[in-house]
This record gives sequence, C-alpha cells and structure tokens, in this order.
Amino acid sequence: MAANTQPTALSRERRADATRHAILAAAGRIFAESGLDGARTDRIASAAGVNKAMLYYYFKSKDLLFLAVLEANFKEFQRRAAEALSSEAPAGAVLLRFVETHFDFISSRRDYPMLFQRLMLTSAARVERLARKYFVPIAQGLFEVIERGQREGEFRKVDSHHAAISIVALNVFYFSAAQVVRSVAHIDPYSPANLKRRKEEVLQFIRNALFLDPEAAIG
Repeated sequence: MAANTQPTALSRERRADATRHAILAAAGRIFAESGLDGARTDRIASAAGVNKAMLYYYFKSKDLLFLAVLEANFKEFQRRAAEALSSEAPAGAVLLRFVETHFDFISSRRDYPMLFQRLMLTSAARVERLARKYFVPIAQGLFEVIERGQREGEFRKVDSHHAAISIVALNVFYFSAAQVVRSVAHIDPYSPANLKRRKEEVLQFIRNALFLDPEAAIG
C-alpha cells in the first residue's frame, strides 16, 4: 500500500509547489506594476492560471501574499549574499564578489526594484521588520568586510557604513531608475551589452574609490 500511495503524495506536493510558485510569480509582476492597494486578486489568480480561492488557500489574504512575494525575494538574496560575504578570501575579492552577486540578482528580477519601492510605501512597521530580518545581517557582513580590508591594508580609510551605502546604491539606482536611465542616456538598461558594461563600470568605480591599489584588484 505504501509503495502505491507515496508517488501520489509526492505528485500532490509537487503540484502544490508549482501552484504556489505560479501565484508568487504572477503576484510579483502585478504588485510591482500596481502596488498592494492597486493589485486585484482576481487578476493575480487569472495570471497564475488558478481560481481566486486558491490564492486564499495558500496565502490567506492579499496582504500576506504581498508579504510572501517580498520574503521570497529577500530570502533568496540573503542566501546568496551570505555565501559571498562568508568567504575567507581577501576582503577585496569578497567585496567585489558581493557586488557582482547583488548586481546579478537585481538584473535577473526585473520586478524586484519596483517591489522594493512598493514596500517603502507600506507601513513603517513592516519595513522595519523586514529590514531587521533580511538586510541587517547582510549589512553587518558588508561592514565587517570593509573594516577587514582597511585593517589588512587593502582599502583606504573610510566610514564603513557610508561606504556600504554608496556601494549598494551603485547597483540599486541603476535599476530603480531604469526608465530615467533609458530617457537620459538613450540606452536600454537591460540589454545584455549594457548590463555587462554597467557591471564592469560599477566594479571599476569601487576599485578606484576604495582600493589602495585598484589595478591589483582586477582579476
């Protein structure tokens, strides 16, 4: 009996995971476009290929669905960032790896910058809770890498907190202001060539701004 029921249970679990993933993907697009208040659950359900009751079955409310979309993104970035920042390589290599990881994460998720902006427009309590859960650990790791690089003579003397903000902003602004970049610079910010060029420019800017020997950091 067990041998016959196990595949059925597994297939149900896989279908449930696929349904949940489809809802999160559709909700991410629509929340990014319309915000929490403007997003309609029937539109999300239609985009996900499910009936509206399934949204409430998996996520209970639109507000909790919005939170689930955010946390799915933040949790994945936290995992990748922690992996990059926990390396025992020289601080410069760790920092540049983190910047590349951050850039690649945002560039591969076009809804992410707008979702982040939508979050900023919701309750301060929600922003504070998510920041403490997901971003404070990343920031602390980034501060420590910058401070280690200074102790070991690889980086210039800087305020680690302000340096971290500036470093992160180099990636964040480009994607958050993609439409402005498109209009001002007359480029497609997401074209493969421009993504490659932007990443190279960001990394070189950080080398020149922070590294005592920028050329030694290349490669």
